[in-house]
Amino acid sequence: MINGKTAYLKKLTSRIKMHSVDVGKEIDGSTPPSVFIGSWNYPKVYAGPMIAPLSGDTTIMDMPESWIPQDKSQEDIIGYRLNLVRGKQIVGIKDLENNFIEKLQEISLADSSIGSEAEFSKKPRGTSFSDEHTPHGPSALIQKFDIDNVKWDHELEKVFYDSDLKAADAVLDLNNKGIPFSNIQKAFSVGAMGVGKRRKLVPTRWSITACDSTIGDRLLKNVRYNDVLDTHRVYEFSSLNNYYAILLLPTEWQYEWMEAFLHVLGSEELIFSDYEGNTGKKGYSRVGGCYYTCKMAVLESLAREGKQAGAIVLREAYNGYVPLGVFNVRENVRNAMNQKPLEFEDMKTALSYISTKLKLPMQKFVKQSDLLKELLQSRQTTLDSFIPT
Repeated sequence: MINGKTAYLKKLTSRIKMHSVDVGKEIDGSTPPSVFIGSWNYPKVYAGPMIAPLSGDTTIMDMPESWIPQDKSQEDIIGYRLNLVRGKQIVGIKDLENNFIEKLQEISLADSSIGSEAEFSKKPRGTSFSDEHTPHGPSALIQKFDIDNVKWDHELEKVFYDSDLKAADAVLDLNNKGIPFSNIQKAFSVGAMGVGKRRKLVPTRWSITACDSTIGDRLLKNVRYNDVLDTHRVYEFSSLNNYYAILLLPTEWQYEWMEAFLHVLGSEELIFSDYEGNTGKKGYSRVGGCYYTCKMAVLESLAREGKQAGAIVLREAYNGYVPLGVFNVRENVRNAMNQKPLEFEDMKTALSYISTKLKLPMQKFVKQSDLLKELLQSRQTTLDSFIPT
């Protein structure tokens, strides 16, 4: 299924025609702070800073956690991202004593935007859109790069200098202290945490899933000890041409993610899904990073409340939707889980309510599903029984 989803999103992103910022071979501006590590040609990768041709505070351009709470539109977010110019050099993932990489680490540990100057081998061109990482503007090989003095975030600095602390423990510690996910992920990607000689660069999209998975797995270990929810709950949220419905069930942990893309390219109605039972998941999800980021966001809420539940998550993406990276899932689900839920006596009435909010008939989600279909069958509930008349 991941091949089908990957092919679909590749087709979608290939049709996106947007103008990015126009800059010359030299740029004098500010990095939000922001870095990008590519995955092509791993373990030799393209790494570098992302710089806006603006002076002053550009933090908002690379702080996904703030966009939905501040009611930023899709146009706002794309505008931020396409104003970021990506410089890159090819480096080995273990080459952390490289002066260029040390500057990227400085950027990733910074607590505010940093004045930056860069000279490119040629005029930066193009744009980049992906379902895994946030978009960015034009890119080019970077020849010279300088940054102003940097003040590090105190918690990130402690992790950097603790070369005996495992990277997973560092991620969990920072998350527990309320450091924004995007800051943790950037530090992880530039090899600024982990046991001494085991530190390395991690491509941006891999580092996002690694941090989501690390936090989610630890949360699940704790949530398993919590009392099971005693009712059915529905949380929902809409933004950025998406609708999310999260159905919590009074069961031990089990989880299914289903995402529908409706008329985004034309007349298509596609659903991609994956699931896990109470014993967890083996292997990488067939739907990619969104599976892990949604799981983390739901478990985060359950851990905060001290409850355990099963979770069925339905997402619909509508005409006008543009892939903005898995932050779109994480922050939408987080915002959904912060809303006051609706409570229902049974799964049938909960699904009946959700079906009134979906544009795609619920039967199509059930047909695609594994876990939801199994739960309905175990309750001897037919497909038609929860569809409103």
